[in-house]
Amino acid sequence: MKKSTKLIIALLVTVGFLAVTYCVVNRAPSQELTADVQMQEIITSGGCLRCHSSNPDLPFYANWPVANGMIMKDVTAGYRTFDMTEMAEALKAGKSVGKVALAKVEKVMMDGRMPLHQYYMVHWGSTTTDAKKEMALAWVKQHRLAYYANGLAAAEFANEPIRPIADSLPVDMHKVVLGDMLYHDTRLSADNSISCASCHGLNTGGVDNKRYSEGVGGQFGGVNAPTVYNAAYNFVQFWDGRANTLAEQAAGPPLNPVEMACHSFDEIIAKLQQDVNFTKAFTEVYPEGYSEKSITNAIEEFEKTLLTPNSRFDRYLKGEKSAINDTELTGYELFKKYDCATCHVGETLGGQSYELMGVKRDYFADRGSEMTEEDNGRFKQTKTDRDKHRFKVPGLRNIALTAPYFHDGSIKTMKDAVDYMAKYQVDAILSNEELGEIVAFLETLTGEYKGKPLTNDNSKEL
Repeated sequence: MKKSTKLIIALLVTVGFLAVTYCVVNRAPSQELTADVQMQEIITSGGCLRCHSSNPDLPFYANWPVANGMIMKDVTAGYRTFDMTEMAEALKAGKSVGKVALAKVEKVMMDGRMPLHQYYMVHWGSTTTDAKKEMALAWVKQHRLAYYANGLAAAEFANEPIRPIADSLPVDMHKVVLGDMLYHDTRLSADNSISCASCHGLNTGGVDNKRYSEGVGGQFGGVNAPTVYNAAYNFVQFWDGRANTLAEQAAGPPLNPVEMACHSFDEIIAKLQQDVNFTKAFTEVYPEGYSEKSITNAIEEFEKTLLTPNSRFDRYLKGEKSAINDTELTGYELFKKYDCATCHVGETLGGQSYELMGVKRDYFADRGSEMTEEDNGRFKQTKTDRDKHRFKVPGLRNIALTAPYFHDGSIKTMKDAVDYMAKYQVDAILSNEELGEIVAFLETLTGEYKGKPLTNDNSKEL
């Protein structure tokens, strides 16, 4: 046999062996397994937790001189973007995986971005094959329908990362009436000048349209007031997540020395007790009488009613395709293309996770102003380095009415906000046409309150 022929045969055998090996190590999980177990195997074989966790299981060569720099760069970037630890634990426990995690997994699978090329060239078994991709996307769809479907979206839009808002949530209407009165009651402040509605006006998009809100004595806070509308959907309250519930949130401003400046709820209660008629009405609903718990519970019940359903985009998701035009629909597709819908998910298009401000670029270095305590975000509460500059993702419902934007209130227009987010979060420079289309989509998110289109009395000034 000629030497050249032997080489060809050897080459074919080698290629065949590599092909067979590739197919074996990248075999998709068994169809006999549950969807959750299949997904566990996919993220395990893909080595996802080697980059997307706080305690990565690094390969043996991670400490080699050249490899170390490359590997740690990828690990750092992966962990900054998406910590998959909670997702992995939920899968093992058979519990629901968060809406944001579902959206992130779905997007990288659809785009084929993970694992990174330099990773799967060394770890063949990590490759995302078509079979694995199909299985992962099926899992996302199944998980969404099992845990997050609210029955409002048309069948063809049931797997969208965004959900229509419900017309109402279960509440105690007697408590709602009291909560409404307390929400607008300036007696919750030390000098009887400030109410909840002062910073979260129901006729101004649930905000005050100021960079920083003004409290007792003309003092200004250091963070932009988020909208109170649809806050019941948030997984935590405040930009830094220091309140787990609406009631906990309602307890904060009255005792904040810059906002309402009361020394204690006893001070508030003493004033309310002088109101014989209100006290009579309150004790009929709360026989135990006034307390921080009962007062904030009433406000919480009222805030659960501050929903803004039936936006044009809601109507589109429900099957009324003529509710939005072609430009707005293109804007929604761009919104998904540029990863906006991996964090701005669910009914309120946000409020479901903490995310880093400046994933791809240093927003704070470029901002041109000194760092403040509020810029630390979630770090204020946890003192964990990873949480520095992480904030609860704001919901985008009624975003056209709630300028200025970002936690620091530094951005005046939606166009600039979209431009900044694309640049600093995904390292994308959008064209003017793309910016206009995404803004057009965002304008379809303005809903109704009490059956009437939500408007803003400050709109002429914005």
